[in-house]
Amino acid sequence: MLNEIKEATQYIQSRFSKSPKIGIILGTGLGGLVKEVDIEMVFGYEDIPHFPVSTVESHSGKLIFGRLSGKDVVVMQGRFHYYEGYSAMQVTFPVRVMKLLGVEKLFISNASGGLNPAQEISDLMILSDHINLHPDNPLRGPNIDELGPRFPDMSEPYDKKMIAQAQEIAHKAGIKVHTGVYASVTGPNLETPAEYKYIRIIGADAVGMSTVPECLVARHMGMPVFAISVITDLGVEGKIEEVSVQDVIQAAGKAEPNMTRIFKELIALQ
Repeated sequence: MLNEIKEATQYIQSRFSKSPKIGIILGTGLGGLVKEVDIEMVFGYEDIPHFPVSTVESHSGKLIFGRLSGKDVVVMQGRFHYYEGYSAMQVTFPVRVMKLLGVEKLFISNASGGLNPAQEISDLMILSDHINLHPDNPLRGPNIDELGPRFPDMSEPYDKKMIAQAQEIAHKAGIKVHTGVYASVTGPNLETPAEYKYIRIIGADAVGMSTVPECLVARHMGMPVFAISVITDLGVEGKIEEVSVQDVIQAAGKAEPNMTRIFKELIALQ
């Protein structure tokens, strides 16, 4: 795996010499942040050696380099999911490449189902912690010491300083935000009412199908992580309704301007 990571990194570096300091992963329906980036180079995932390819609607499959809020950034416009058939290692492969390219901090967005009764559709939730309900772990197997320790500490999965900064940004801008725990499941089906109830009981405020594998790999490599969920549907008893992917994309699109503002202002502070 290390050789493949290095080959992908070398391919990118041979065509683009700048070293991004901020990595960004954009979730379902949240690709609009790219419009704010002063784009300098774009790679299709299919052109990068060993990169997986996005197979999901609204995930366009581009690795974008440019400037945002005065910082050199690399943006994944479209991510990978375990339910697509990829292994946990494949899902997180781009995060490994980001690190070798020089990325120091990782920003993640996702669409999720709200479990906290205080939440409403198109609200934002800053992640303070997570619960991993995947059957696989991207760190399973022989540890590559060059990338990180065998037993990485997870006492601070999401950076407390960046969380506080984001909360202050939202407060000053009058943007409603929640802060809570995100549970990650495999998908691709949405949860049953009983599953929503179970995930709420074990301590989650929102549930989705991504983010945790990327966070694990980033923390393994010593990268601080900031993540934010857009609540695109509700898993609260009495509020559960049938949901389509178009409903999710529409709800994410409504919240995207606020998420983009928080990301832009937070990245400027790093």
